[in-house]
Amino acid sequence: MDPVLIGELLAALMFFGVIGFLLLGFPVAFTLAGTSLLFGSLGLAFGVFDPSNFGSLPNRYIGFMTNEVLVAVPLFIFMGVMLERSQIAEQLLLTMGKLFGNMRGGLGFSVVLVGAMLAASTGVVGATVVTMGLISLPAMLRAGYDPKLATGVICASGTLGQIVPPSTVLIFMGDMLSGINSQVQMAKGNFAPTPVSVGDLFAGALLPGILLIVLYLLFVLFKAVTDPESCPATPVPAEEKKDLLREVFVALVPPLLLILAVLGSILGGIATPTEAASVGAVGAMILAATRWRLSFGVLRETAISTATITSMVFVILLGASVFSVVFRMMGGDNLVHEFLSNLPGGKLAAVAVVMVIMFFLGFILDTFEIIFIVIPITAPVLLALDVDPVWLGVMVGVNLQTSFLTPPFGFALFYLRGVAPAELPTSAIYKGILPFVLLQIVAIAILFVFPELVTWLPRLIAS
Repeated sequence: MDPVLIGELLAALMFFGVIGFLLLGFPVAFTLAGTSLLFGSLGLAFGVFDPSNFGSLPNRYIGFMTNEVLVAVPLFIFMGVMLERSQIAEQLLLTMGKLFGNMRGGLGFSVVLVGAMLAASTGVVGATVVTMGLISLPAMLRAGYDPKLATGVICASGTLGQIVPPSTVLIFMGDMLSGINSQVQMAKGNFAPTPVSVGDLFAGALLPGILLIVLYLLFVLFKAVTDPESCPATPVPAEEKKDLLREVFVALVPPLLLILAVLGSILGGIATPTEAASVGAVGAMILAATRWRLSFGVLRETAISTATITSMVFVILLGASVFSVVFRMMGGDNLVHEFLSNLPGGKLAAVAVVMVIMFFLGFILDTFEIIFIVIPITAPVLLALDVDPVWLGVMVGVNLQTSFLTPPFGFALFYLRGVAPAELPTSAIYKGILPFVLLQIVAIAILFVFPELVTWLPRLIAS
C-alpha cells in the first residue's frame, strides 16, 4: 500500500480519534498529546513517521515562553479577574437596569450593553455570565420576563468577550496567523511579507463586535414590540431617580476610561498589546482601590485565578503542538490542502467549509481547543489561496463565539445553570440561546458577504 496514502489515512483517523476521546471525557491537553503519540507510533510501525520530527518541539515550546505577544494573555486575564473582584459589573448592571427600567425590554437592553462593556474591559466569559446570572436573572424573572429570553440574552451577552477586543482568542489567533502568513508568503517568493499583528485583529473585530451588539439589541426590541409580555417594563421608584445621573457617571466613566486607555493605545499605535495589557492590569487595580476592594487577599485570589486560567490555556497549546507535528509529518496537511484547494467555488467555498466545520466542532470542543487544532491545519491552505488573514481571524472569532452557547458543551450554559434558581428548567436555558445562535450565524453571513466590515478599519489605521 502506498506509504503516502497510509500516512494520510492515519492523520485523518488521528483527528477523529482526538474528538472521540474528548467526547469520552478525557482531559484535553493530555488527549491531544497522548493520541498524537499513539498514532505517531503507528506511523513509525508503518514507516510513515520519523520520531526525530519531535526535535522541533523544544524550540516551539521555548518560542511560546519567550513570545512577547503572548505575555498579554495573562495580563488581560489578570485585568478581567481584578475587575470582577472590584464589583464593577454589579454596579454597572444595577445602574443600567435603573436607567432603562421604564421601557419594555429595558432590563434586556441593560444586560446587552453591560455585557458589551465588560467584554471590552474584562473579556472573562465565565465571570461575566455568572455575575449577570446572579444579579440580572433574578431581577428579570421577578419583573415577569420570559425565562427563555432572560437566560438567552444573559448567555449571549456574556460571550461577547470572545470577539470584542481585548479578546485573548484574538491574541492567540494573531500570533498564529502572523507566523503562518509569513511562511506562506515566503513560500510564494515574498521575503518581506506584511505582518499580521494582534492590533490588526483588534481593529478588525471592532465593527463585527458592534454588529453583534446591535443584532442583540434589535432582537430585544423586536420582542418588546411583538411580545411585550415577555419583557415588561420595570418602573424605577421616584426616590431612586434622584441620584441616577450621578450613579450613571460613577458606574460608566471609570470602565470607559480603562477601555479607552487599553484599546485606544493599541489602535492608535501608541502601545503594543502587551504594553496596553500591563496598563489595563494596573488600571484594574486602581479601580479596585477606588472601591476599597484592593487588598492582599484580593491580589492573592486574582493571581491564583490568573495562573490557573493561563496554565490551562497554555497546556492545551503544548498538547496541540504535538498534534500539529504528527498530523503534518504524516501528510495530513497535504490531505487538507487537496480537499480545500479542489472545492468548486475557490477560496470562498474553502472558507465556508472551514467555518461550517468549526461551527459543528463548537458543539463538542472548547474555543481554544478548536483554534489550536484547526488553525494550524487549515490556515496555511486558506492563506495560500489569498484569503485575507485579518478577515479569516475575525471570522473564526465570531464563529467560535457560538461554541460557548451550543449544547451539549456550551460553557456559558453551564455557568448560568450553576447560578440560576433551581426552579428554572434547564430546557429554558437551552431554548433561550437558540435565537442568539441564529443571530451569530446571521453576523457570520454578513461578514462573509461584506468582508470590508472587517478589513476597512485596519487598513484605515495602517494608512
